[in-house]
Amino acid sequence: MRINAAVLWEQGRPLSVEAIDLGTPGPGEVLVEMRAAGVCHSDLHPARGDWPMKTPVVLGHEGAGIVREVGAGVTRIRKDDHIVLCWAPACGVCPACLDGRSVLCDRLDKVTFRNKLPSGATHLRARDQTVAPFLGTACFADCVIVPEEGAIRVAADVPFDALATIGCAVLTGVGAVTTAGHVPAGATVVVIGAGGVGLNVVQGARIAGCERIVAVDRGDRPLALARQFGATDAINAATGVAAAVRDLTGGRGADFAFDTVGAPATLTSALESVRKGGTVVLTGLSRADSQGTIAMFPFVMQEKRLIGSVYGSGRPATDIPRLVQLFQEGRLKLRELVARTYALPAINDALAALESADGGRGVVVW
Repeated sequence: MRINAAVLWEQGRPLSVEAIDLGTPGPGEVLVEMRAAGVCHSDLHPARGDWPMKTPVVLGHEGAGIVREVGAGVTRIRKDDHIVLCWAPACGVCPACLDGRSVLCDRLDKVTFRNKLPSGATHLRARDQTVAPFLGTACFADCVIVPEEGAIRVAADVPFDALATIGCAVLTGVGAVTTAGHVPAGATVVVIGAGGVGLNVVQGARIAGCERIVAVDRGDRPLALARQFGATDAINAATGVAAAVRDLTGGRGADFAFDTVGAPATLTSALESVRKGGTVVLTGLSRADSQGTIAMFPFVMQEKRLIGSVYGSGRPATDIPRLVQLFQEGRLKLRELVARTYALPAINDALAALESADGGRGVVVW
């Protein structure tokens, strides 16, 4: 079938929205008609060349739609189901999966992070070339083919603009608090970066019952949004972040700091902002060659902890429906995340707005 898709032909150049060919779903795969797709920094990084990547590739990995066709052997998903895409479809049988850490599934290194489907099939072609699906998802397109495990069924009455960001930003941010950090009620947390993931760290901390939630960003609009999502305090990153955090905490520092940016400077700020025995959770992905440094002596003597968290550190197949339920109960903000909407031909405008750090999430809608 012919679809419209945003193809990255060369890193550092604009995406080309054009008609390309999409095959039919094979065994264990489903075809999804896209209805909404979030625009994430993980799409921006390969587009700008921050992450080396073989092209051509169709970007996009965060979205929701309707199943229109199922391949042989599919049992968990049916035609016309409303689904949220999961870019980390777990095999279910490797040691990480059996340990309940499916986001670390061994199969992801072999297929997803190489922009392949688990089956090894290639369904996209353009200009007489094979086109790779970014993270096996490729949802900057009218339709996508994903493995059954990459389509998480959700209630049909939830709006697609609300569902658009659950499959990455929401799951990553909330999970960093609840699953990776195990942040207890009453804790004081600092969230560095008030973008899509940072705002969800903020509301994850609010849901967890944190007493003080300090948002840090360079822009006034992201900080204002952070307050809407539950931040009790806001710090402009142009000031001394660690000193400002200590002023707010009586000189002690925060219990937890979440670095959603992933730059060397933000990691340093996070480590300096937590108290003795405090924890830094790193979720931000920057350039592939970025290197951070830590002051080793106080790191040891103050017994601070630094942990990484990818995709919420949990099990997307069960975590995504739980997040949808929180939205239905009025406890999780989703539609408020959508700051800008675009048609697919305006995808380069969406990436430019994301790069300008204007706050909130841009969403492509069909």
